[in-house]
Amino acid sequence: MKQKLLIIDDDERLNALLTDYLAKFGFEVQAVAHPETGLEIIRNTPPDLIILDVMLPAMDGFDVLRTIRRDSQIPVIMLTARGEVTDRIVGLEIGADDYIPKPFEPRELVARIQTVLRRKQNSATRESVLRFGDLLVDFDRKAAFLNEKNCGLTTGEFELLALFIRHKGKVLNREQIMDGVRHEDWEAFDRSVDVLVSRLRQKLSDDPKNPRYIKTVWGSGYLFIGEIS
Repeated sequence: MKQKLLIIDDDERLNALLTDYLAKFGFEVQAVAHPETGLEIIRNTPPDLIILDVMLPAMDGFDVLRTIRRDSQIPVIMLTARGEVTDRIVGLEIGADDYIPKPFEPRELVARIQTVLRRKQNSATRESVLRFGDLLVDFDRKAAFLNEKNCGLTTGEFELLALFIRHKGKVLNREQIMDGVRHEDWEAFDRSVDVLVSRLRQKLSDDPKNPRYIKTVWGSGYLFIGEIS
């Protein structure tokens, strides 16, 4: 599954250059010039990582980042033509994952992107066992335990749970789930994803109306909300 990047920068020439360059490294790239357009994309089809310029029309990058962080932990790399240390500190304090001043070498940006994405994935899976309240997930054994009792997950159900955990804080739509889970029973329609999610919820004793682990984001997909304990 290709990792999706969203660029929010009012420099359309730079956007075009980065879109072409990053595509060579296997990324699916979408670039927009206006922050409101970017925020709408984040709400509807969240990317895996956001490249965010500080100097934007109508709303600066810091305000955009604050808005993003209200609902999402999607990694954000900030760009700026200003190299002041205070800008960098402010960006990191309000939730940026990395910061790169303009001008920069595109290859350096690729390296930063790969590092941030790898760090995010490793943070969710570097431990062989993770606990989310009453739920314990053992990646080595490919099993989940609720109140110390084995949930009896099938391979597809465990892969779905692992996918949610790896993308904690990001809404996954049905297409992303179908791309990310090897499941022999997939049908040619989205309902099969909902069925698999429903089965996983039942085994986790997760009430869709008051979820502890998997939240439905209507019109978008599903979001893992379990907190590591």
